[in-house]
Amino acid sequence: MVQSCPEASPAKWHLAHTAWFFESFVLREFLAGYGSFNPDFVWLFNSYYQSFAEFPDKKLRASFSRPALEEILRYREYVDLGVDRLFEANAPEIPDEAWRRVELGLNHEEQHQELLLTDIKHALYTNPLQPAYRMKDLVESRSNSSAPTLHYFAYDGGLVEIGVDAASGFSFDNERPRHRVWLEPFQLASRLATCGEFAEFIADGGYARPELWLSAGWQTVQDHGWQAPLYWRKADGNWTVYTLRGRRSLAELSASPVTHMSFYEADAYARWAGKRLATEAEWERAAAAVPVEGNLLESERLEPAAIDSPLNRPAQLFGDCWEWTGSAYLGYPGFTPLDGSLGEYNGKFMSGQLVLRGGSCVTPQSHIRASYRNFFPPETRWQFSGIRLASS
Repeated sequence: MVQSCPEASPAKWHLAHTAWFFESFVLREFLAGYGSFNPDFVWLFNSYYQSFAEFPDKKLRASFSRPALEEILRYREYVDLGVDRLFEANAPEIPDEAWRRVELGLNHEEQHQELLLTDIKHALYTNPLQPAYRMKDLVESRSNSSAPTLHYFAYDGGLVEIGVDAASGFSFDNERPRHRVWLEPFQLASRLATCGEFAEFIADGGYARPELWLSAGWQTVQDHGWQAPLYWRKADGNWTVYTLRGRRSLAELSASPVTHMSFYEADAYARWAGKRLATEAEWERAAAAVPVEGNLLESERLEPAAIDSPLNRPAQLFGDCWEWTGSAYLGYPGFTPLDGSLGEYNGKFMSGQLVLRGGSCVTPQSHIRASYRNFFPPETRWQFSGIRLASS
């Protein structure tokens, strides 16, 4: 039931909401005679679909002492059985739209698998004991060592295509349509910025130098008293970092990617380093030719990892940390949201948010691709978000 910040949700709520999605958008419309498990669940576990039903204020989800976990697990089983009935009774006649919604529901649940871990991490961090979600059973091969020297890969400019066609397999509506973008020549860093490098930014007074910050970012730093990324703490002159495996020394993580920072912090760091953040089109141009592999959820590491040696292409494009880009989250030319209430899935958030790319150490591998667009407000820090430098 713990909800440690308004951005997060209790684990129990994630379990209920992902079942709610299938009940609301698949079973209620395509399974004849389907009866809701509980009429109150129709609105209670609605997230933000205002055209579908009312819903409680998000920050109150921790007050859901009822229904109890046992009832939510029964709800999930009830919905799963309903989907089984839909397939068994109607498989040859199931409309294409029903199949599309089942696939969307599966990808929606993968999103919440990731959010579960980000929310659990924040919940355990705010616990005064700061317990580990999983004990430290990793064998670190690069503890107390430095990351490979940062260098840059050059990319030609020109007309490139980004996004996906609707006929090329599953994608969210905000990844469509595929379209052309003009790029000037650019360079992309060979790896993500590390904890050790970000510590240098802090030591150089980065959080106290207004010339490095966007105006809104500087005001946010002042309002919240930020002096380091989320989960960092300084005691007796030494920094430690809270992870899902407990609190660790910065020295242990020096070569690992820095994470849990806002867009404002990423942008200020890039300016301090004499660089900038990549645009999302530049990032996709580089990532489109790279296999989708890396430190993702299946590695069970649950925290960003250092790399052992430089590659002949940018490393860590997938996994480790979502990478802030300098691009506002807007619809592509010709963007069309889904019909009905599902049109609220992505399109309604196309204001005041920035795009992140690449997935993180808690993203399911089957969920991520070069065209995937994540998005958050610029002050967001609880997500596994990091920095890749770029230059023109």
